[in-house]
Amino acid sequence: MKHWNSAIYLTVALLLAACASIGTPDGGPYDEDPPVLVKSTPALGATGVQQTKVTLEFDENIKLENAFEKVVVSPPQLQMPEIKYGGKKVTVELLDSLYPNTTYSIDFGDAIVDNNEGNPYENFAYVFSTGEQVDTFAVSGAVLNAEDLEPIKGLVVGLHSCLDDSAFNKLPFERVSRTDSRGRFTIKGVAPGKYRVFALADANQNFLFDQKSEAVAFHSEIIEPHATPAVRPDTIWRDSVTIDTIRYVNYTRFMPDDIMLRVFKVDFAPQYLVKRTRDVHNKISLFFATENEELPQLEGLDFDFSDAFVLEQSIKKDTLVYWLKDSMLYRNDTLAFKLSYRASDVDGNFFDQQDTLYISAKRSWDSVQKQQQKKLADEEKAFMREAKKSDDYDEENPPVFIPKTKALSVRFSGSGSMDVNANCKFTFDEPLLSVDTSAIHVFMQVDTLWVPVEHIFTQDTVNVRRYDLFAEWRPEETYRVVTDSAAFKGLYGGVSAGFTRDMTFRSLDDYAVLYVNVAGVRNNGILQLLDSRENVVKEEKTENGHCSFYFIRPGKYYMRLIFDDNGNGKWDTGDYEKGIQPEQVSYYHHVLDLRALFEYTQEDWDIGKPLNEQKPLEITKQKPDKERRKMNRNATRQFK
Repeated sequence: MKHWNSAIYLTVALLLAACASIGTPDGGPYDEDPPVLVKSTPALGATGVQQTKVTLEFDENIKLENAFEKVVVSPPQLQMPEIKYGGKKVTVELLDSLYPNTTYSIDFGDAIVDNNEGNPYENFAYVFSTGEQVDTFAVSGAVLNAEDLEPIKGLVVGLHSCLDDSAFNKLPFERVSRTDSRGRFTIKGVAPGKYRVFALADANQNFLFDQKSEAVAFHSEIIEPHATPAVRPDTIWRDSVTIDTIRYVNYTRFMPDDIMLRVFKVDFAPQYLVKRTRDVHNKISLFFATENEELPQLEGLDFDFSDAFVLEQSIKKDTLVYWLKDSMLYRNDTLAFKLSYRASDVDGNFFDQQDTLYISAKRSWDSVQKQQQKKLADEEKAFMREAKKSDDYDEENPPVFIPKTKALSVRFSGSGSMDVNANCKFTFDEPLLSVDTSAIHVFMQVDTLWVPVEHIFTQDTVNVRRYDLFAEWRPEETYRVVTDSAAFKGLYGGVSAGFTRDMTFRSLDDYAVLYVNVAGVRNNGILQLLDSRENVVKEEKTENGHCSFYFIRPGKYYMRLIFDDNGNGKWDTGDYEKGIQPEQVSYYHHVLDLRALFEYTQEDWDIGKPLNEQKPLEITKQKPDKERRKMNRNATRQFK
């Protein structure tokens, strides 16, 4: 009997253990439902509202994500609303006084999520009116950077019913929205009427364009919001990858919903002298805040400075370097000048500015001379020590120390492997006093011989310390560049040493060729070939809508087209005060995978494609935020 009872107990225990291990769920099913609004005070869509505090209550505990970024109140509030949440409630208190007969909207976007799984209550906007009706029209579109079609996130987009140009500068927006990660915006609660549309990087958060440094965009046309019946497909998913059914749903389409705003900054910055430097005695540098249309004038106060320097200037004339030629002048520790240039204030008003400059060297001339003398003395001592080690040393007739000639540094751009359309550049640390072109030689290797090649050596048109070497470089051939010693003499006595450099030019088989046809573009286009970082690799002007690129290294490329309306060879920004939009750009919407030995013809460039759909995602820096997609996670949930 005891053995029988023991067997029963053992069997029951095993069954209980087995039951315990089978059917234990891993936490239960996921919650995929978003929070549901169950009550609001005042009621959603209420009219005649006078209270400034709004309370929203949901069916579960919630939280707000990025409320400062996502929650937008319209009309815009000059005082930031107080937004709080806790448990199942959200409270918003408007600190500005309410306007009469006005629809207010508090657009939460997807900021409200449940506390557990983060399911968003998407596209939720709470609306009420202080008048007798709620305005329901909406205006939508996208905001892009004008120069590179980058979507701009978090920018203010607003409406004005006052159609005067000055409204943007003097009046706050009447209705506002903010752009999302795709640059998209929707302005809700809009009343019937005519409006102008603007975008603004609102630095001082006053909802008007009152600083020239703020990036802006304006729609050239006046809009009239309206609504129309429409039909859209609604996809029902069986699981995360399988479509169950597609049905078509009637809805109200609010228009316009395709407004494109291209943001730009006016090419303006206050002009003034930022700093002046004199790191060494023979070089004075002036740095200006922005471009100089005319070259500033520098005059000596107690000496003639008209022919006392070699001027090195940047392309925009905003950096000027004066290489002083006369040692009697530059040995002075402090030099006094009168500087004259066109300056401007923060409002863009230009005026003639004259400054008196006292420019001092970092170190005194005496200390520089003492350092050089010490260096020469150390070199002479080292020379004598080595001489005494020689068996030929004569104490009565010691060798004479001769200081070395100052070496002139030369940098040569030619390398072992060169592109067939490249040229060689010489760059020097100081301006040249003279060049002996007969001491520059170019040879091409023919079998075992080096055959002389005709060439041209010329100074760069921008940088006075740079020179170009041109020759008829042939593919797959090896060349040798030779310069004799003393071929180049610097302004301050430096003399170049001779050098020899060999280089081979690549084969034509190493390159691809690209022909591009762009319908609707004639001779006003600038076509740019870009790498994956949007650096311009090549640039050509269109001729009757056609453009050709040769000698392209294999790789992946992208294309951008600039509509050069004024024909100045570059992209130009806009100007709101003058009513000028920035010059338009267009991107080819696919990547080009170019291979060597191939010729490509690209003819499917659709420049009429919506601007926010043109730029390839691979080179778009502002990536869209990851969408929250409801996946059928419960179907894949495993029970152990």
